[in-house]
Amino acid sequence: MNQHKTLDVLVIGAGPTGTTLAVDLARRGLDIRVVNKSDHVFDGSRAKGVQPRTLEVLEDLGALDSVLASGSPYPLLGIHAGPLAVPWRMMRNRQPSTDVPYPNTWLIPQYSTDRALHDRLEQLGHHVEFATELVELTQDSDLVTAKVAGHDGTEEITARYVVGADGGSSTVRKQLGIDFTGSTDEQDRMIIVDAVTTGLSRDRWHMWPRLGGKFAGACPLPHSDIFQWMIRLAPDEEPVLDEARLNERIRSITGNKRIALSDIQWTSVFRPNIRLAERYRQGRVFIAGDAAHVHTPAGAQGLNTGIQDAYNLGWKLAQVLAGADPALLDTYEAERMPIAAEVLGLSTKNYDGMTKLDPSSLKRGKDEQQLALTYFGGPLAPAHSDRTTTLRVGDRAPDAVLTGGDGKHVRLFDVLRGPHFTALAHGRRAIHALDQLDWPASGAPLQRIAVGSAAARADHVLTDPAGTLGSVHGLTQDTLLLVRPDGYIGHIATEDILLSTRTAIQAVTPSAGAAPCQEPPGMKGIA
Repeated sequence: MNQHKTLDVLVIGAGPTGTTLAVDLARRGLDIRVVNKSDHVFDGSRAKGVQPRTLEVLEDLGALDSVLASGSPYPLLGIHAGPLAVPWRMMRNRQPSTDVPYPNTWLIPQYSTDRALHDRLEQLGHHVEFATELVELTQDSDLVTAKVAGHDGTEEITARYVVGADGGSSTVRKQLGIDFTGSTDEQDRMIIVDAVTTGLSRDRWHMWPRLGGKFAGACPLPHSDIFQWMIRLAPDEEPVLDEARLNERIRSITGNKRIALSDIQWTSVFRPNIRLAERYRQGRVFIAGDAAHVHTPAGAQGLNTGIQDAYNLGWKLAQVLAGADPALLDTYEAERMPIAAEVLGLSTKNYDGMTKLDPSSLKRGKDEQQLALTYFGGPLAPAHSDRTTTLRVGDRAPDAVLTGGDGKHVRLFDVLRGPHFTALAHGRRAIHALDQLDWPASGAPLQRIAVGSAAARADHVLTDPAGTLGSVHGLTQDTLLLVRPDGYIGHIATEDILLSTRTAIQAVTPSAGAAPCQEPPGMKGIA
């Protein structure tokens, strides 16, 4: 195994959440390792819907091209009622716009999403250490020690922080003694199977609803001849996973004798869990993704929420390691736990409706796409802050199309991309403040954008001749926007622009002379 004196961050778990975090930390130049209990990349289709907001995250992290190449738009549903198949549009197909470049949910099996993130991690000079299992965690006020077991025996890894992204049965969460509140209905089970399938058209996500909440579904996986099958079992029914009996079962449910499954790739017996951790942190150890919250499969929310957990936590860890106030790390739970609770409610409502054959439960809209999720009213986005006509502090920063000095179009997201903060100044007073704004030398850098006129310290001077920035961002007066590294608005200043922005900056950046990696007194260790 690799030998390190002390890591910045040890990530435990290399699914979408853990690998997203590792990519974000790696691009910031931190010293990290990623370990995973399994001996290989996950090979099932399980979480197959990537939402528009997550596509924006993947673009920022440099993994989007691979995800787009490995997936496709969702097909129409084909709801089978006897000999008829009724087409049903689960979600409205929207065209890209200046503010939302990726407006539609993307169909891609989880194994392809995982591989895209793992490839990106390797491009950044890191790799996942498979077949490496966490045995024990201990910590004091300065460091965490993780004992792990792998092919080469047992090793102790020392890190300043540890993040457990090791799934719903998280060893990290159990080691921390964090309660996982909620329910698991042991009688509600579903077979999930990835298999080559013939005798079924690939232009539909087929559904066969049955009375009593039973149903079967078959979704074609992109660029393959494989379908993901989902078969809900009766409470007293035994799951059958061998090829012959699966074929018999599916032909009986569907009434279609031409359907044939072969070359089974992956099987699972799924029990819907609805659980939320009582807290996301203990000392220097955090949990994220399914380790912190688990959802029903309805609405494609679990993977997306986990990726955005990681995206929220990564820049905060880096800033604190660079000397920012450690209280910044408390905002991770404060911002993400309410989101997880809201998503749990949404996915549970969709799943309950689906099992009751409620057609409205098959509709998907802006709530599932996660573009409207906001941190407004949280510790970094006080409700009394200035706002624009369309945006509040804590909201997602929309994209826009601007014009550079050479007359070419410039996407705002292209300027925001990267592990930095961005200050966008619109109007004379805001641009004057932009020139006077100081920024610490340590931690994430600041990109300065001046819109409308030049600024001495601006990295980009852009214009908005079509007014798209002004209309989408609601800029009707001189305004300075501070955009966080995760693409959410950290501050809006229309009055006292320089003073209020300086105050907001202090909460998220190292102060002059601050010592890195300080912890507040009273931090509790793990027994």
